Amino acid sequence: MTILDVITLILLLAGSFFMLVASIGMIRLPDFYTRMHAGGKADTLGQGLIFLALIIYEGFTLISLKMLIIFAFIFIANPTATHAVAKAAYKGGLKIWSRDKNDSS
Repeated sequence: MTILDVITLILLLAGSFFMLVASIGMIRLPDFYTRMHAGGKADTLGQGLIFLALIIYEGFTLISLKMLIIFAFIFIANPTATHAVAKAAYKGGLKIWSRDKNDSS
């Protein structure tokens, strides 16, 4: 096992961990906005780490360049789309979850 294989393995495990955390957050968090937060942050980081691992494993080839372009697109599009959907939900009147039921904010 070479050092590149070890780095690839560590990045794949870290990416899988963040994807798992995002999935659990989508299930466990109480409302739409907090779920969007889990999906927008942890999911993007997990995908980025997995793509980075694959790029390192592949080396400098045309395939790794394509993966780098996809990685850049995901890194820009995923948080932007999350923000746009959350803003649309807020303007649409979706209430923010509060632990206190009497909180009117």
